[in-house]
Amino acid sequence: MPRVELKRERERVAAASRRLAADGLVLGTAGNVSERAGDLIAITPTGAKLAELEADQVAVVDRAGEHVDGALAATSELHLHLGVYERFGAGGVVHTHSPMATALAAVLEDELPVVHYGLLQLGGPVRVAPYRTFGTPELAEVTLDALEGRLAALMANHGAITWAQDVDAAVEHSLLLEWGCSVYWRAAAIGTPRALDEEQRQAVVDAAIARNYGGVQEAD
Repeated sequence: MPRVELKRERERVAAASRRLAADGLVLGTAGNVSERAGDLIAITPTGAKLAELEADQVAVVDRAGEHVDGALAATSELHLHLGVYERFGAGGVVHTHSPMATALAAVLEDELPVVHYGLLQLGGPVRVAPYRTFGTPELAEVTLDALEGRLAALMANHGAITWAQDVDAAVEHSLLLEWGCSVYWRAAAIGTPRALDEEQRQAVVDAAIARNYGGVQEAD
């Protein structure tokens, strides 16, 4: 098989890993990042320090999980990444053990409610996938179910996962999720967090569409 570089995607995966580390969402070797290009996936290697990851360390696999390029083997959570690409057609996936998300994943039973409308960018209340051993098909299965109709999920007693059209957007979703978990934690320390109900959430969606919320607009 000819050598396949995926140079751009490897560089993006390495840069995303370093950014997550700099922002405190990953520590040491805990966490993994990937980006898809067609039927090939650039993915962080197992055992690598994400804060120091370079593009030439990033592995390349196909959508069946077969190693295609790179000196290092892919992360132990390869099944999870492959499942997200297969089920949702994702372009990038980020899995972290970020402090706030991991803490809430050890406490919340069902979901992180929408305590701020910004969390609607992740699709709504963020579900908590039941605990399963890391790196197993069982973990991938329950996490994929939790991601149905969502761009993020918490993983009980483990961490968090996000996906998007590319790895940079998946990183932004991870940052948003960590912020949302922090807001919930702070609210819970004061009292009982008040979540937006379904009608309120729909009103936010309608307003965002009508006003092109988040888009750059020229002044009148």
